[in-house]
Amino acid sequence: MNNQPLAERLRPKTLDNYIGQEHLTGKNAVLRNMIESGNISSFILWGPPGVGKTTLAKIIANTLERPFYTLSAINSGVKDIRDVIEKAQKQQFFNRPNPILFIDEIHRFSKSQQDSLLGAVENGTITLIGATTENPSFEVISPLLSRCQVYVLNHLDKKGLLQIIDSALKKDTLLKQKKINIRENQAMLRFSGGDARKLLNVLELIVLAEENDEIEITDEKVIDRLQKNLAIYDKQGEMHYDVISAFIKSIRGSDPDAAIYWLARMIEGGEDVKFIARRLLILAAEDVGLANPNALLLAQSTFDAVHQIGPPESRIILSECTIYLATSPKSNSAYEAIDLAISLVKKTGNLPVPMHIRNAPTKLMKELGYSKNYKYAHAFEGNFVEQDFLPEEIKNERIYRPQNNMSETKILERLKLWWGDKFSSK
Repeated sequence: MNNQPLAERLRPKTLDNYIGQEHLTGKNAVLRNMIESGNISSFILWGPPGVGKTTLAKIIANTLERPFYTLSAINSGVKDIRDVIEKAQKQQFFNRPNPILFIDEIHRFSKSQQDSLLGAVENGTITLIGATTENPSFEVISPLLSRCQVYVLNHLDKKGLLQIIDSALKKDTLLKQKKINIRENQAMLRFSGGDARKLLNVLELIVLAEENDEIEITDEKVIDRLQKNLAIYDKQGEMHYDVISAFIKSIRGSDPDAAIYWLARMIEGGEDVKFIARRLLILAAEDVGLANPNALLLAQSTFDAVHQIGPPESRIILSECTIYLATSPKSNSAYEAIDLAISLVKKTGNLPVPMHIRNAPTKLMKELGYSKNYKYAHAFEGNFVEQDFLPEEIKNERIYRPQNNMSETKILERLKLWWGDKFSSK
């Protein structure tokens, strides 16, 4: 037992000891209700590392007293899946509940591996619980995704992280033998990044480095120890998020040298090239946007090509897209416009659609004034005629605001030509 890492020794066994994810496990929350009812359906847990995905699956299996099989997508193949399904089928007698199959990193399963699960999930031979750090809609095949609910887990907040530290000091057999005083906790919390496992690893690292039983933990001591032990790149941990952040910010900041450097760090660290391609696709829309609309097309082509080719050749495709995006003019006007529009909808989402732009497929609707006085743009010179398209109460709201770049300057000129004073100033 003492050879186990602290995070494993402290893994909760019951839902009442589980910290965080109140939206799923709190009173009357969906997973708690499911567990308490005893009727568990297949689902996928999506969230960052160290927030309790594996722990939650084990708690469910223990609470419901179900047979529990676990596979890792990194080292399991179709044969392993079939072996588990065969074992589950042999246990189908009387009213015995079906086993739970937990698959960690299910996003790494190939299509054929995921296909091999479909029949067993559909007919109830197994209850599937998948865990993923990536958006399931990108990597989980549609037929399997349609048979599973997706529940999102969040980074632990400060309150949850402090609860975990307190629990470790009070409950762990080894830590209780020492007199530990946490004088400062900011560095521990910062390095954890909301990851409970990372937090406990940091705590254990500091404690094991001390020779005395009386230990005082300070921010300076934590930083010093971690600098001596931090890996160059950990695609499952904190550095994963730090490096991808540096990569994105370098492209956003139009520095191709830095962007390529961080890209190389990820490639050499074994990062999934599809993960990188997805981030480039998002960045093309969010940060380059309408300043260079072709960026989104190139990023989509990159995403498709990387899926088809894979490493090591995909590094060249990723490099080309990275340089293109880094050297493109930047605009986040589309990003700001949709967020502003959503904010406006939350305040005014009950306003009626103006009568003149409503659909009028029936005679009764036309008699009621639907579509009355609508002006068909193509019937006017230049294919434009001024009319209101927003509800009366917000018709003067400005949502899209072109930014100062060559592409959007042309857009602004066109809008001014059409709408005059409405777009005359920001």
